[in-house]
Amino acid sequence: MKPVASSPPPAGFTDVDAAPLLAALPDPVLLLSGEAALLNAAARERLGDLPASGDWRELFSAETARLLTGAAARAAAGETVRESVLLLGNEAPVLATLTPAGPGQVLVHLRDSRHPLDVALELMEALGLGMLVQAADGRVLSANPAAQGLVGLNLAQMTGQVPTDTRWRTIQPDGQPFAAETLPMFRALQTGEVQRDVLVGVVIPRADGAEETRWMNVTALPRHAPGTRQPKQVTTVFADVTEERRLRQQIVHSEERYRSLVEATSQIVWVTRPDGALLGPQPTWSAFTGQTEDEYGGTGWLSAVHPDDRAATLSAWQRAVETRTPYQTEYRLRRADGCYVPMQARGVAVTNPDGSVREWVGVNQDLSALKAAEDHLRALNASLEERVAERTRELSDLTRFSTLLLTAAGEGIFGLDTAGRTTFANPAAARILGYSIERMIGTQQHALIHHHHADGRVYPVEACPIHQTLRDGQPRRREGEVFWHAQGHPIPVAYVVSPTHDPAGQVTGAVVMFQDVTERLRAQAALEDAIANLERSNQELEQFAYVASHDLQEPLRTVGSYADLLARRYRGRLDPRADQYLDFMQDAVGRMRSLIQDLLGFARVGRAGTEPQPVALEEVLAQAAQNVQGTLEETGGRLTWNVPYTVWGHAGLLVQLFTNLIGNGLKFHREAVPPEVSVTAELEGTRVKIEVRDNGIGIAPEYHERVFAIFQRLNRREAYPGNGIGLAICRKIVEGHGGSLSLTSTPGQGTTFHLTLPLPPAPAAGQPHP
Repeated sequence: MKPVASSPPPAGFTDVDAAPLLAALPDPVLLLSGEAALLNAAARERLGDLPASGDWRELFSAETARLLTGAAARAAAGETVRESVLLLGNEAPVLATLTPAGPGQVLVHLRDSRHPLDVALELMEALGLGMLVQAADGRVLSANPAAQGLVGLNLAQMTGQVPTDTRWRTIQPDGQPFAAETLPMFRALQTGEVQRDVLVGVVIPRADGAEETRWMNVTALPRHAPGTRQPKQVTTVFADVTEERRLRQQIVHSEERYRSLVEATSQIVWVTRPDGALLGPQPTWSAFTGQTEDEYGGTGWLSAVHPDDRAATLSAWQRAVETRTPYQTEYRLRRADGCYVPMQARGVAVTNPDGSVREWVGVNQDLSALKAAEDHLRALNASLEERVAERTRELSDLTRFSTLLLTAAGEGIFGLDTAGRTTFANPAAARILGYSIERMIGTQQHALIHHHHADGRVYPVEACPIHQTLRDGQPRRREGEVFWHAQGHPIPVAYVVSPTHDPAGQVTGAVVMFQDVTERLRAQAALEDAIANLERSNQELEQFAYVASHDLQEPLRTVGSYADLLARRYRGRLDPRADQYLDFMQDAVGRMRSLIQDLLGFARVGRAGTEPQPVALEEVLAQAAQNVQGTLEETGGRLTWNVPYTVWGHAGLLVQLFTNLIGNGLKFHREAVPPEVSVTAELEGTRVKIEVRDNGIGIAPEYHERVFAIFQRLNRREAYPGNGIGLAICRKIVEGHGGSLSLTSTPGQGTTFHLTLPLPPAPAAGQPHP
């Protein structure tokens, strides 16, 4: 919280030292005395400074000022009063608690934290559900965009600020208007009980003069302010079930069609005398049962009824005849083919003007098709219920998943509305920034955590990438910025801001996901320091090797000269053992000189002294072939190559590289087998992959890495001369070019060296392609 400069108390507070207490409170608090007021720091930050007139009521909207003025009068009389009021810039109401604070003074405490309804509004918006919050007197306090879209009214129309088309109305399922007091939200306010799953029709006038009716499943939840019994607000949640209602009506219509079909095709019409005996010909009865007039006459028709149903059928018929009440029963009737068919029999008495019964007229309806229709209807109902249940489960799973995702995420996540106020924040965001979630909700995000650059320069909100996304709806990713901790220190962050949209594609806010990259930056700095130290150490080692090798040559030259003098002057004059010792000495001097030369060559690899250039591999291989020509002639070997590429490097070092690799293949050949070496190349992304393959003695798997170490030999010097430094030089050259060098080999079959070299930054003119 930014410090607020103290000011002398206004008139009426000269004897009150309440400033320290008020300043310490985290929530906005006002001490009222008539039109004068004393505000704590939180109140000044939230409401602003008192106007020049000193009238505290000008800090609020006219409606809120009216409510607080009335509540202050009651509190001054000794009553503790709680009111739900709407602050300027807030979408959800806050709870104002007014208590007496002394003669003529009232203490006003504003619970300025984000209401859970704000969170619910966001979830409902994502699920396409409408949410409406109303005060006890029916005033609309807030409505999410989904609610406005579902009922066809904007918030200004709902609150009465803009007139509503008089044709807009709510209706009951039977089409009758809904009385205001019977609407579920008002019933919830009156009874204090939840009103669940009430079907309400909303008639929305269209611009072309027609009307559209949408059906809503409405649930109204009364909300009680702490310490009160009567509901102070009601939250109404509703979903558009127009399509589901249409499906249900289709099912009903389908059932009606089935009934009409049955009545039109499967009914038996019969007529009886007043005493109930069948009267005259009954063609439909005869056609169905196969009975003749003599067989069904009187009570003979009972013989076509299933034996188990005859007693109940006759009893029901006699009772209807005696009481002159409508006859209705069900029984199984034998068809002409001998099968029993379920029937529903219904009959009514036809009376004379004097009230006496003239005859009975009835019908028998074949229930087979009706039962099939009922089975179909039950299947449709079961399918619809399953779909509704599945949708309900999906909504529940989505809500639970969203909650778990926000809670479990290690990155900080918070949402913003189009004005830049924080609408939600997960625990990780609160932990990283040092604020409580309640403190973040409803606060201008930029002013709270993004107000300055890391170097202390003010960060204008119009330059903030997050607020640019709120304006243009484009996602952005940023690194190298800071958010400010609640304790006042900057936190290096990397963040992604993504816009949110309503169904019409308009930007409704943004979601920001960020990471604290302090440890990453610290590790990166440590890595850079380590790399710098390693490079410095390598340079020092190379310099040492170069100087040491150079300085060793002078004493070695002296030893070699004296050994030669001794050999020329005393060879043959001393005993044979002395001559052998002289040979050992000269041989050791020669090997030492060779080692020093190789060591100097190894040290020079890192001291190219020139910038890399495009180098044609064809020219490098041609030069390397000249360098090993003597060995080729001596061994009878053969060298081939196919390397039609240009690489980025130092020509001299590359010639040395391929001379060493080819020379190795020629030197380490199998006895009585002429050596063969082939060099091939192919493109691999931005690099050239090269293979140098020979048919020599091969290398055992356990030595594949060891051979690249300096002064490592695998064979006797007498069999294969050398100092064991050639492959170490080769790897150093390749790695100095940013490539890699490895080998595969099978003892007795040969060795293949695999290396990569970079292509030039831009293709060289005329470069051949494979």
